[in-house]
Amino acid sequence: MSSGAIFQIQSSLIVGIFLFGFYHRKNRKLHIPSMVTAIVWDILLVLQIELMRGAIDKAMKVQVNSSLMNFHVSVAVLTVFLYFFMGRTGYLLKKNKIEPKKIHRFAGYLTIACRLSTYITSFFIVK
Repeated sequence: MSSGAIFQIQSSLIVGIFLFGFYHRKNRKLHIPSMVTAIVWDILLVLQIELMRGAIDKAMKVQVNSSLMNFHVSVAVLTVFLYFFMGRTGYLLKKNKIEPKKIHRFAGYLTIACRLSTYITSFFIVK
């Protein structure tokens, strides 16, 4: 099995965990561990892809579908930044230190949209 297939399987599992956590967003006992697991695993997957494939260097040199690759990389980077924002606001919400929840909710929708965009575009650029 190729490394690309292994990465896609991991990515699919991560998206599944994200969607599970999103579905159970009103149940903190399910939501928080699901989202933490998905975020940590996704960041580890990004590091794994970079270390095994040199993904950043390859993305900068791509000639075919370069606009799709640029979109994919840009959204992937934005997703990682959003993970840190979501982690911080989620922690503050759990400790009842911030209000309103609307900030965390909006950023959550944006994070899910970005992660799904990255997931979908990955099928078109992976080799």
